[in-house]
Amino acid sequence: MRHVIRAGAVGAALTTLSLTVGPAHATPAGPGVTGKVIAETTVGGTDYILREVTIPPGQATGWHYHDGTLYAYVSEGTLSHFDATCASDGTYPTGSPIVEAAGASHVHIGRNLGSTDVVLKVLYVLPHGAPFAEDAPNPGCGFE
Repeated sequence: MRHVIRAGAVGAALTTLSLTVGPAHATPAGPGVTGKVIAETTVGGTDYILREVTIPPGQATGWHYHDGTLYAYVSEGTLSHFDATCASDGTYPTGSPIVEAAGASHVHIGRNLGSTDVVLKVLYVLPHGAPFAEDAPNPGCGFE
């Protein structure tokens, strides 16, 4: 039942976002990574921000975590996702959904190990005013 309620809330947020476009937020990006805000709104104390993120071949997001849950969809390319143990916690080809949990205990990095851009559509569900991501140090992995 919780999944049905959550899916309904995400659907309502996406519908609201498609009708409400606000100003873009500036945020530091990793080397070669770009992000463009498509829409945003605030309901109660929660920001719902729809963003397109592009990761060029051979680039990565940098190590980070989020203060809220993210729901993403891979619209182009294949994203390789790694957790703070340096292990792959998922490979997401075009058409794949991704959910990233909130909090400092969920440090991760997204990498493009392919030869074409990775393009993600990302719904950020964040406490009002929180940044898109919180930078984190490399946890000791042999890659950035």
